[in-house]
Amino acid sequence: MKNFKKIIDISLPIYPGMIRYPKNPLVRFKRIRSGGQHPSELTEIKLGTHTGTHVDAPRHVFKNKKTLDKLPISLFVGPCRVLDMTNVREVIKVVDLRPKKIKKGERILFQTRNSSRGYKKFRRDFIALDGPAADFLAKKGIILAGTDYLSIKKSGDKDHRAHSSLLANNIVIFEGLNLSDVKEGRYFFVGLPLKLISTDGAPARALLLQ
Repeated sequence: MKNFKKIIDISLPIYPGMIRYPKNPLVRFKRIRSGGQHPSELTEIKLGTHTGTHVDAPRHVFKNKKTLDKLPISLFVGPCRVLDMTNVREVIKVVDLRPKKIKKGERILFQTRNSSRGYKKFRRDFIALDGPAADFLAKKGIILAGTDYLSIKKSGDKDHRAHSSLLANNIVIFEGLNLSDVKEGRYFFVGLPLKLISTDGAPARALLLQ
């Protein structure tokens, strides 16, 4: 760790009443043991696999594809690039990606105006990735794509390639990243999901090391 000058936490906090994608489970904390005859506290937590900062595994959209625990841990740790897409007003397109010279094996995180708008209230007009752009990334052979909102696919879009084109190729998707304190550039990414077995995804703690 001594070679890194700065550690940036790009995770969303998890708490009851936090932002969530519509129809996703509410976050609930229930204190089931506190004081009295017990020397310690204990809290029961209820949440969905796609709560806050989280990972989408291929099983999220494909019943016969890999669950989270079947993905190699090496995908979640390593060099990455944050791409400044703050000029995009609706969806990230191929024309936005071409100048970035994306290469095979890269981890790519998209910083958009979503981060600067905050995460207190869900907004349906969040910046997302369109289908052809997802196809472009899949053909490039990246290994991880991250976005700074709760979904990489535009809300209500019937074109599901933003998810399916990536997950069909075992490209990990990180959603719910907070990139408000990050500048475009190269970083070392650490994004470790909970070690859940046979699930379509899991909440994660994500860091950038600079």
